[in-house]
Amino acid sequence: MIRIFALLIGLFFSGWLVVTGLFGAVSYISEPPAHTAEHVFHKAAKPVSFSFEGPLGKFDRAQLQRGFQVYKEVCSACHSINRVAFRDLGDIGYSEGQVKTIATEWSAEQPSINPTTGEAATRKSVAADKFPLVFANDTAARAANNNAVPPDLSLIAKARHGGAEYIYSLLTGYQAPPAKLKEEFPDSMPGATTHYNPYFANLNIAMAAPITGDGQVTYGEGAPKPTKAQMAEDVSAFLMWTAEPKLESRHQTGLAVIAFLLIFAGLCYAAYRNVWANVKH
Repeated sequence: MIRIFALLIGLFFSGWLVVTGLFGAVSYISEPPAHTAEHVFHKAAKPVSFSFEGPLGKFDRAQLQRGFQVYKEVCSACHSINRVAFRDLGDIGYSEGQVKTIATEWSAEQPSINPTTGEAATRKSVAADKFPLVFANDTAARAANNNAVPPDLSLIAKARHGGAEYIYSLLTGYQAPPAKLKEEFPDSMPGATTHYNPYFANLNIAMAAPITGDGQVTYGEGAPKPTKAQMAEDVSAFLMWTAEPKLESRHQTGLAVIAFLLIFAGLCYAAYRNVWANVKH
C-alpha cells in the first residue's frame, strides 16, 4: 500500500513538472523576453594573441615591464595592486636595486604609526612591502571618483570573463554611443559621469578612457612604438601576470604530469602484454 501511495505521489509531481515545462515553453514562444540594451549592443572581447596563452605559453618579460610602466604612469593614480609585493617585480626582470628604487619612489606611501606620538603616519615603501592602497578606504575613493570605487587590479584578469583580452578590449573600446542606442533604449544612454563602452557589462562605465592616444607613455630604446593598442596590450599582459604570477610553473608542472601519465600508461600496457603473453585467447 505504501509503495502504491509513493508511486502515485511520484507520478503526480512528475506530471506537474511536465505540465509546468510545457506552459513555460508556450509562454516563452508566444511572449519572448524583451531584448535589453546590453543584449543588443554588448560585444565579446576582441581576439588578441598573447605569448602566455596555450599549454606552452610564457610571459614576455619585456612586455611585462612595459605593462608595469603603463600601470605606473596611467593606472596607479586610481587603481591599486595591493596583492603584489614590490619584490615580486624581480620575477619580471627588474634587478634588486631597481626594485628598491621603485619601492622608495612610489607615489603612495605605506600607512604607519608615529612611534613618538602614536598618531597615524606614513612611510616610504621597501621591497618587502606590498603596493600600497591608493585610497585609505572606500569613502575616500568615492569622494575622489564621482561616487565610484576603482577596483583593485591585482586579480582583475582572473575575475573577469575573457581575462587579458577583456582588459584590452575595454581599454580600446571607448566610443560614442550609436544612434540606435538612443532610439531604442534612451534610458541606457551614458550619463554625465559615465562613458559608453560596448565591452563593459552594462555599456556605461564610470572610468573615463585611461589611454587616450599614442605616445601617452614613452617606452625605452628598442621597444615597439607606444600606440594606444600596444599600451593596452602591454598593461593587459602585466595584469595577467599580477593575477597569475606562477602561470609558467603551472604549465611546466602540467606538462610533466602529462608526460608521467603517458610513460606510466605505456609501462602498464607493456606489463599487461608480458604477463599474458603465454596465455592463449
